[in-house]
Amino acid sequence: MTATTFAARGTGSRQLAGTGTLLRFALRRDRAMVPIWVGVNALMVLSMPSTLRGLYGTAAERADLLGQMATNASLRAMVGPVFGDSLGALTAWRVGVYAGALAAVMSLLIVVRHTRDEEESGRQEMISAGAVGRRAPLTAALLTAAVACAVLALVVAGGLAAHGAGGALALGLGIAGVGMVFATTAAIVAQFTESARLARGLTAGLLGAAFVLRAAGDSATDDGSSVLTWVSPIGWLENLRPFAHERWWVLLLFAGATVAQAAVAYGLAGRRDVGMSFLPSRPGPAQGRLGTAAGLAWRLQRGGVLGWSVGFLLAGVVYGGMTEGAADLVGENDNAREIFQRMGGQSGLTDAFLAAMVGMLGLVAALYVVASVLRLHGEETSGRAEPVLANAVGRLRWAAGHLAVAFGGSVLLMLLAGAGLAAGYGRDFGPVLGACLAQLPAIWVIGGVTVLLHGCSPRLAPAAWGVAGAVLLIGWVGPALDVPQAVLDLSPFGHLPKLPGSEMRWAPVLLLTGLAALLVGTGLAGLRRRDMVSS
Repeated sequence: MTATTFAARGTGSRQLAGTGTLLRFALRRDRAMVPIWVGVNALMVLSMPSTLRGLYGTAAERADLLGQMATNASLRAMVGPVFGDSLGALTAWRVGVYAGALAAVMSLLIVVRHTRDEEESGRQEMISAGAVGRRAPLTAALLTAAVACAVLALVVAGGLAAHGAGGALALGLGIAGVGMVFATTAAIVAQFTESARLARGLTAGLLGAAFVLRAAGDSATDDGSSVLTWVSPIGWLENLRPFAHERWWVLLLFAGATVAQAAVAYGLAGRRDVGMSFLPSRPGPAQGRLGTAAGLAWRLQRGGVLGWSVGFLLAGVVYGGMTEGAADLVGENDNAREIFQRMGGQSGLTDAFLAAMVGMLGLVAALYVVASVLRLHGEETSGRAEPVLANAVGRLRWAAGHLAVAFGGSVLLMLLAGAGLAAGYGRDFGPVLGACLAQLPAIWVIGGVTVLLHGCSPRLAPAAWGVAGAVLLIGWVGPALDVPQAVLDLSPFGHLPKLPGSEMRWAPVLLLTGLAALLVGTGLAGLRRRDMVSS
């Protein structure tokens, strides 16, 4: 037992000493990130009733939707079964699964940021030298996630109250419940790995597994009764049935899982030293591929690239398999057809749907590029870049290794997405693959903005998430809300040709590629001139 561990151990209130101070500090640090996550998620949910009112404005249209969803397994796998024909019930059906998943991502990022990230950077060791209890950092992290989830629940419940106060409250609490389940999951995972990045990746993998289990269960049954659905916390949210004779007892599943996992996390946290883990990292080779900046960058990011690659391939297969079913669901609904055409072009409905799915995958790939480029920011602020740069490695060479993984990885993701779409659809491999690759210039522009922010001012680098979030919101929600074309054009994705189906336009593709190169070059020039920073 080390001196640090011995001094930190105690009972009762001593274990939580300093929790309030750490909580206030965490909320201050997250004063930009949390509002963005809550705002994007809430806007997605609250904008849906008006969209659905335009799509299914009559009782006959809503009844037809329920009948089609009962027989369309592929779409149930994507969004879940529908349990009622009111606007509130349709809103919970259309966005509930994704709102819960976004709340889970927000929560796991918060918890890992304020636990394992702090230990990995060495800040937690300094904080623990003060009057801070052993479990105070973990408690503050979970409370920060709880505050974010509670605010999200209140906004959702308040915004949908006009459609039924009980259903709105159930949906808000269900979304928050999913977030807290994965907040405590992240708290457990953070005890097993010394790497914050690996903790985020493993927790995100568990979230993906929960989504797949829910999708498999919903594709098998049309009432959410599958065992696979009940195994997934995301399945609990849909089985809460907001706006459709709510099952309030399902909330006990969220509460029970949260309390049980939190207890496990607390128990594990009290049995290890600060900065250590139950699964310590294995030392890598001292020479060979790690002897170059590019090799080191690949070693640091290969796990993330692998996880994203598997996800994009599976997503492509799922979306490709849904193509025919989506066409059947839209049928003669002019409003739904218009939304798909705004997202995917004026070609046939099948091509428009494929183009819309390709566009959505491109938007998500932009998030990968931001995360990968910001690895530069993490390496610099944690102080790990200094030993590398102290050798015969220049800043540009160091940065180029990470940028090669980021921008090259985006090419790999879109290739795999195209292969998955073509495999799921069963035809048109060449056009679908070309459509996916046509998204790359817009993805690279978002990556270029991230390089620019980090290169010129590291303090502004996290703002790249705000840029990516705004672009995602415009591309995802804008067409459904029928926003003006001028707003859609604020996103680089709005200038790309809508492939497959539409005519290829090389001018915007080349211009966006040139803009991305200019942004990257300017960012690297700034990185070369400024001082290196560390936290």
